Amino acid sequence: MANQTDRAVSSRVERKALQKAKIMQRENEKEIIRLVRRILKKPEAERSEEDTSVLVLHKDTVEELCKRKIRRIELQRKQEELFDTADDLKSKVWHLAAAVKQAKHLVVYTGAGISTAASIPDYRGPNGVWTQLQKGRAVSSSDLSKAEPTLTHMCIKMLNKEMLVKHVVSQNCDGLHLRSGLPRHALSELHGNMFIEVCTCCSPVREYVRLFDVTERTSLHRHSTGRRCCHCGSELRDTIVHFGERGTLEQPLNWKGAAEAAKMADVILCLGSSLKVLKKYACLWCMNKPASKRPKLYIINLQWTPKDDLAVLKINAKCDDVMSLLMEELHLQIPVYDRAEDPIFNLAAPLRPDDEDSHTRAVIARHAGSPKESSFGEPGGAAEATAVQGGWFGRGYGKGRKKKKTA
Repeated sequence: MANQTDRAVSSRVERKALQKAKIMQRENEKEIIRLVRRILKKPEAERSEEDTSVLVLHKDTVEELCKRKIRRIELQRKQEELFDTADDLKSKVWHLAAAVKQAKHLVVYTGAGISTAASIPDYRGPNGVWTQLQKGRAVSSSDLSKAEPTLTHMCIKMLNKEMLVKHVVSQNCDGLHLRSGLPRHALSELHGNMFIEVCTCCSPVREYVRLFDVTERTSLHRHSTGRRCCHCGSELRDTIVHFGERGTLEQPLNWKGAAEAAKMADVILCLGSSLKVLKKYACLWCMNKPASKRPKLYIINLQWTPKDDLAVLKINAKCDDVMSLLMEELHLQIPVYDRAEDPIFNLAAPLRPDDEDSHTRAVIARHAGSPKESSFGEPGGAAEATAVQGGWFGRGYGKGRKKKKTA
């Protein structure tokens, strides 16, 4: 018995000694990195013989720090926004217009960049939510329900009406494509729609379009909106696909329509998307086809994207600017968004009496309210508003926030 006790004590002492040795080793490595980093910051002419010997002794650390610096510079380069000159832009849009005219099956992929003109922040841009939070800056935003379709949304709708665009695949949850008047059958909202909640207990799945953001109480793996189906009484859920989730709903995601459109596409136009998420969806890029038979790729984005090297043409400009010039080249008029004619009012389902107080988000009115109510995106409006909490945008907001160390 005494021997077993001694062995247990000895084993515990050895574990603690091993843990202490590992901690000391880590601290030693950190100290070496700090020392080498200080020396590397000095100009070579100012380094002493002792500094040089330290760099030679810790050659592996020097190489690792140099690699980190290269990666950091490369990341900064990819985050920079580049703008084409006026002449380059005009020339590129001319080539894009020719491609649109000649395309037999043009598919458009859209990202957050087409909604920034509606004062909905993106995540990865220089002024994006995650970028600002990582810099330690505060981010505030008004109610996203007050946003309206942008010029780009209305251009896409017209191109679809003229049979030049066959299908639109969107990563946005803001519902602005739907509100622009783009037909549902021509739209795939891969990450859901903030105005739509569904009953998955009904067969087929029953859809409810609302005039407010239904995602107020929802988050990752928690999709119940707190309201119930007026037919079967089951809980309703939102349609949002958060980071780390796999979308299984048929609508509004419409993966079938997106995959079929990509399969038939001869031209793909990417608008305002970093493509960092979209690139992971292999079925959208026809990678199983020989390179010569894949769709021709055109990209409009201010920042680097992982598909730039595969693009026939990359235009570095704002989406609204490019689409405005494109419509001129195509001799098409850009329709003006009319809130009174917004399709969402015809699609919206009324709430049950029990659900009247089930949300606190603003309700879209058919006619714009007072200047104070419709100040979304105007100077001072967003800064004075509190940041959106909860829901699809709030979840993305929280994802980029750095956790503060507690004392």
